Amino acid sequence: MNGYLLGIDIGTSACKVAVFNREGKVMASATGAYRVYHPHPGWAEQNSEEWWQAVCGAVKGALREGAIPPETIAGVGIDGQSWSAIPVNRKGKVLANTPIWMDTRAQDICEELNEKIGADEIFKLSGNPLQPSYTTAKILWYRKHLPEVYANTYKILQSNSYIAMKLTGAMTQDISQGYGVHCFDIRAGQWDETMCEKMGIPVDFLPPIHPCHEVIGTVTGKAAAECGLAEGTPVVAGGLDAACGTLGAGVIHNGQTQEQGGQAGGMSICTDSCQADERLILGYHVVPGKWLLQGGTTGGGGVMRWMEKEFGAYEREIGKRQDKSSLELFNELAEKVSPGSDGVVFLPYMSGERSPIWDPDAKGVFYGLDFNKTKGHFIRAAMEGVAFALRHNLETAQQAGARVEVLRAMGGAANSHLWTQIKSDVTGKPIEVPSSDTATTLGAAILAGVGTGMYDSFEEAVGLTVKPKRFHYPNRENQDIYDKNYGVYLELYRRLKDVMKENGGGAGSKRETESAAEK
Repeated sequence: MNGYLLGIDIGTSACKVAVFNREGKVMASATGAYRVYHPHPGWAEQNSEEWWQAVCGAVKGALREGAIPPETIAGVGIDGQSWSAIPVNRKGKVLANTPIWMDTRAQDICEELNEKIGADEIFKLSGNPLQPSYTTAKILWYRKHLPEVYANTYKILQSNSYIAMKLTGAMTQDISQGYGVHCFDIRAGQWDETMCEKMGIPVDFLPPIHPCHEVIGTVTGKAAAECGLAEGTPVVAGGLDAACGTLGAGVIHNGQTQEQGGQAGGMSICTDSCQADERLILGYHVVPGKWLLQGGTTGGGGVMRWMEKEFGAYEREIGKRQDKSSLELFNELAEKVSPGSDGVVFLPYMSGERSPIWDPDAKGVFYGLDFNKTKGHFIRAAMEGVAFALRHNLETAQQAGARVEVLRAMGGAANSHLWTQIKSDVTGKPIEVPSSDTATTLGAAILAGVGTGMYDSFEEAVGLTVKPKRFHYPNRENQDIYDKNYGVYLELYRRLKDVMKENGGGAGSKRETESAAEK
């Protein structure tokens, strides 16, 4: 089959669109930004209509940049951030902003359900602990605080399935995003009506489940006019961003592991069996017959974006004169600091924390400051703190029986040679870096390629498109200092978690929550 494949990535801070040829070469790309709204402590939400507007602009921009005729796009794949809860009516109109993966407002609902149904029973079916970050409690939050929205909801969509609906008109659910709803049977890959009834979630709210590479429709005339694609272009169901990034990093066999360096951090370990652990996240891979045992943290590349935004004014100005980015200059400052940051340790819990501690009240902490510390110490300690969170998840996965040998890095953070080397040193694992910036959109495009027949199999697709560009190996000379700081990292949280809970207000007070719901 001739033509190109188009991948759409609905990230936390922006959408990315890339056009690939059959060999995985990027022919054109573009991005479109949108906002995350934080109206109250513990809240993080987005307007999904803003996603669609950004997608339309980015698709047009990519086609224009590459002088690519729309009719040469053979298929479209979409990936998206996890655990959205987009309420739409029968006509597909969005009824409310969606809380996103870092939102913790529904902590009380989780506590009520875990007690009413039983946390063990919920975990046994879904393979995941019921936490406020997931889709489940957000649906029930609508029922409790936005009854009009709940009453008019026809379907609850995920980020990628919302864009798929805008393109094709079809309301669907891909299997890799199913784990976000706790009435999803993680072994059977189906909705469980009995658990839906126990949780009070109408099964009709949940769209039919599709394999991630299945063509679920074609671009409508209306969508074509808005986004610039050709009417009739096939669109596949798509999948979870982390799972598509895992595919785009070449992880398709048991034991292969992706290291994630996007807005969020973490890892995804490919398994050929259902290995649930309540400290981690378990979902289906976008590759049929495989699961992903995942660690998902709130502190990833987003930590450095936050630091650059708040403390990078000088580097932004100097960078203009030196033709360098502010993040490059941040790297140079961090490189001047010794491994271990001279005792500065950072807890990267910038929006509560997900696995393996599952604490919505957890807070970011810098420890070990004195008058000798510099901006470089803050930057390097932040990099090391994110690496400690990765190690914590990897060790938890290994305790659960998963096998991890080599990490394959993806996401913007993988562009930093220093940060990638720190992660290798801290975890003691070799790291391969393929095309880090495009792994996620490539994974989405591969789904479209398999679904439309451009590739005969996922093995063929990965063999043609994924080529490691860099290799990092652990520097054993740094092992002792990182082991020591990692011990401090774990102990800091152990000693501070009660203080965080008492003073955190991670999910917002009940009064704040109810007040906001009334507005």
